[in-house]
Amino acid sequence: MDIRLKKKRLKNNNKLTLNIGGSKSESNRLLLLKQLFPSLEIENISPSKDTDMMSRGLHLLGEEINVGDAGTAMRFLTAYYACCTDRKVVLTGSERMQQRPIGILVEALRQLGASIDYLSTEGFPPLSITGKHIEGGELTIKANVSSQYLSALLLVGSTFPKGLTLHLEGEITSLPYLRMTLALLNQLGIEAVLEDNIITVYHTPEVEAQTIVVEADWSSASYFYSMIALSEVGTSLFLNHYKKESLQGDRILADIYQSFGVKTIFWRDKIQLIKERDDFSTIFSYNLMDCPDIAQTIAVTCFGLGVECFLSGLHTLNIKETNRLEALRDEITKLGGEVHISQGEIWIGVPRKIARNVSIATYGDHRMAMAFAPLCLKVPLTIEKGEVVEKSYPNFWTDFENISE
Repeated sequence: MDIRLKKKRLKNNNKLTLNIGGSKSESNRLLLLKQLFPSLEIENISPSKDTDMMSRGLHLLGEEINVGDAGTAMRFLTAYYACCTDRKVVLTGSERMQQRPIGILVEALRQLGASIDYLSTEGFPPLSITGKHIEGGELTIKANVSSQYLSALLLVGSTFPKGLTLHLEGEITSLPYLRMTLALLNQLGIEAVLEDNIITVYHTPEVEAQTIVVEADWSSASYFYSMIALSEVGTSLFLNHYKKESLQGDRILADIYQSFGVKTIFWRDKIQLIKERDDFSTIFSYNLMDCPDIAQTIAVTCFGLGVECFLSGLHTLNIKETNRLEALRDEITKLGGEVHISQGEIWIGVPRKIARNVSIATYGDHRMAMAFAPLCLKVPLTIEKGEVVEKSYPNFWTDFENISE
């Protein structure tokens, strides 16, 4: 389903408000923790397809579990089923998922005693997993890999009789996501600490009954930050169920978008975004190692504003739903931009003119669709296969239409 977007603007309503679903990252971690500790209850869970895949994967009784494109589910379920002594499963996914590496996580689990075999290409799904009793212990693992590998180990490590200690080598990638995992473990009463690149999770046989309310998703908020940035001065939008002290690394949006004239006001249970000024720098540079999921949004915002942009810390983007750096280069070039990419970096020049009525390919990547959509505040365009947003934000197009005209 292609989404044709005429040139739009945000509605002139100073009480314009959206309710965005719960954080996908928090929800998927909590679903696994609830499976390990049934006394836990979760509210405001993410409506995303990824979270639905995670939930289904935890409860399917058959031998084969297909997670589609849900990368978090693939990593978390690999660790979970490696510890389920009464289960043997085949864990598989889409064609793209079978191209996304998982060898570092599998090798770590094998060192702990897990029984996992590759059914096709070494280092990649599908996997045959025979659940084993795992005692736990100590592991050394690279820190500059997907934080989901580390989080998967930490979430199940609390059930190991010896607990789990990870010695991390190198600079940690996506550190806020790792801190989110540790914070959720601590919130349940599980002792988990990070000190000098060493993470220790202590054995916890059970936790007290409690309910955790999932905060709205900051990654999803990024697209509306972009819309406000591309709007006229004075444009305002409220987003419900956000808090200043967030576990989500993408909360950095509130700071980053000040560079584009967007002010964030934190109310008790919501935020207000206001386009406050147009006098901002024409050059923007930022290292997104801690928050790579917002790279596409920021890149498109800069392009739409005519801001020269250099983003770094993006070495994990080549193993996402698509190679996101290549996808950004190809689509922004079609729009009339000059783009150069290298390992983990992208530079975008100032366009003389943004091409109209361009059809944006999405490459099976939800973030490509949503990151480029706000550009319709500058020019009409088409988003190909717009249904891909279901992966993280099923109501995106409805919300998009409700606040624009």
